[in-house]
Amino acid sequence: MAQELKIITLKDHLKNWGLKGCPINNSLKIFQQKFALNIIRNMMLLKQSKFSQFLESIEGINTKTLSIRLKELETYGLIERKVTQQRPLHVEYSLTKKGKALDPILALMAEFSFQYEPEKIFKDRKPRHVKQFFRTEFLSKVYD
Repeated sequence: MAQELKIITLKDHLKNWGLKGCPINNSLKIFQQKFALNIIRNMMLLKQSKFSQFLESIEGINTKTLSIRLKELETYGLIERKVTQQRPLHVEYSLTKKGKALDPILALMAEFSFQYEPEKIFKDRKPRHVKQFFRTEFLSKVYD
């Protein structure tokens, strides 16, 4: 006789494991904000650190949205804002340890697209692996 499958709710699951909230939902609150991952990707992959660099290279972003996202990412502890002492003064952003921890996650997201959506990524429409394509498993190491 087959055992009946008990359906459990997310609320019950969280309670059973002593969790206050869903860790995936928590991450999504941060990263579902438009352009948040684009900024982190550009910092990691392209080594960008300046407002003007983000503004020029992230398609569709405007100054207001970029300012908001940078402040949010700083509030979440993913990036750090520094005002240089050089004249003229300017601001540079860098990834924190917490922000750098996203490197393998972004690489896995790229891997997913390389493998399962190659027709949207590559002209020849053939699947590849991140390591095969970039010669490294981490986006932060592509241009090192």
